Amino acid sequence: MKFFNIFIVIILFTNCSFDKRTGIWKNEDNLTKKEDVTFKDFKTISSANEFYEKSIPIDKNFKFKLKDPLKNTEWSDIFFSDSNNYTNFKYDNKNKTIYQSQKLTKNNINESILFKDEHIIFSDKRGNIIVFSINQNKIITKFNFYKKKLKKIDKIINLIIDNNIIFASDNLGYLYAFDYKKNTILWAKNYKIPFRSNLKLINTKLISADQNNNLYFFEKKNGNTVKLIPTEETLVKNQFINNISLTKNSIFFLNTYGSLYSIDKNTLSVKWFLNLNQSLDLNPSNLFSGTELVNNNNKIIVTTNYTTYIINTNSGSILYKNNISSNFKPIIYNNYLFLISKKNYLVCINLNSGKIIYSSNINKKISEFLKEKRKEIDIHEIMILNNEIYIFLKNSQILVFDIAGEVKSIRKLNAKMNSNIIIIDGSILFVDSKKKLFISD
Repeated sequence: MKFFNIFIVIILFTNCSFDKRTGIWKNEDNLTKKEDVTFKDFKTISSANEFYEKSIPIDKNFKFKLKDPLKNTEWSDIFFSDSNNYTNFKYDNKNKTIYQSQKLTKNNINESILFKDEHIIFSDKRGNIIVFSINQNKIITKFNFYKKKLKKIDKIINLIIDNNIIFASDNLGYLYAFDYKKNTILWAKNYKIPFRSNLKLINTKLISADQNNNLYFFEKKNGNTVKLIPTEETLVKNQFINNISLTKNSIFFLNTYGSLYSIDKNTLSVKWFLNLNQSLDLNPSNLFSGTELVNNNNKIIVTTNYTTYIINTNSGSILYKNNISSNFKPIIYNNYLFLISKKNYLVCINLNSGKIIYSSNINKKISEFLKEKRKEIDIHEIMILNNEIYIFLKNSQILVFDIAGEVKSIRKLNAKMNSNIIIIDGSILFVDSKKKLFISD
């Protein structure tokens, strides 16, 4: 009888899901796919629009042109750069926790964090802008612009930093500038329509867009409107957030209707526009989905519901397109585009030819590496560090692939991510699930 009981226990343990032993895989009982919910009805109409699922091996003779990683010391824009594109960051790769702060707020946070002059800067849903000094190991500023009647309303705040000035826009229609070193509000405006985009800066101007797809240009010194460019409005508000990206001479704006606009930086006039909404019925109620714009070397990348476009920034002509879509911002590295498809394929595309260099099933690669049954993962973000591809999972695991798409290692951070990830001075920084600043090198 004892032998029988022991035998049953052994069977139960050997059949436990792999999730409980490694934490790599997403819980199968809670699997959800946002694209299936958002486009459920549309997919029944058009069987041609199916998410990309194709493995393509890399040519054995192919050689990547690599460059030295950048040791970054600042993160003033939520998407890192004017172009929204990440670089190849230098990472110390010691996989050690070197710092964990006190709890920085009791409230839920907005996911974007910034870094300037040894300060972490972010906001929470109650409207607090929090400036934490790493050197002093304390909060030096906790500023709240909002009156009592607005305190209980969740605020989605967009931030960007210029020197010691934090510019903020929100989902209530407020726009304001705050000097965090002097702890002083410089100006504030109420435009009454919720803002719905990232912020960008050009010379003396601040750029933002509202939920009605109006693109604004403001004076940085006082918040006054310099120019407004109206674009197509959607009747039904979708999940896509308007996005702005910059080049040396142009401003690019992708709105919730799926239209990409190119605007001259000097004259603020529209140079060209292109609609990339592939729905069967082009009307203002369509639900458009996509990721943030990235650009480099006269090419801008737009990933929409089912397609990735490579577009000439000067003319607006579509150079190449692939039936690949992603839930994550792609990365341009040299003349290569790296992205993760909605079906978790790691795809590398040659930007000069538009051809796929390789396409690897991430779930399969992990399964083979661990010699375990294939399941699903829940991805948080993708970056390139030290010429390697780092895929951060929501459960704090890190998948490290070489540049050719092969798994090199799998490791785990000692905290769960509750914000976006930034790379500063060779270290990984984020706010964790306990609202503490976490730093690992």
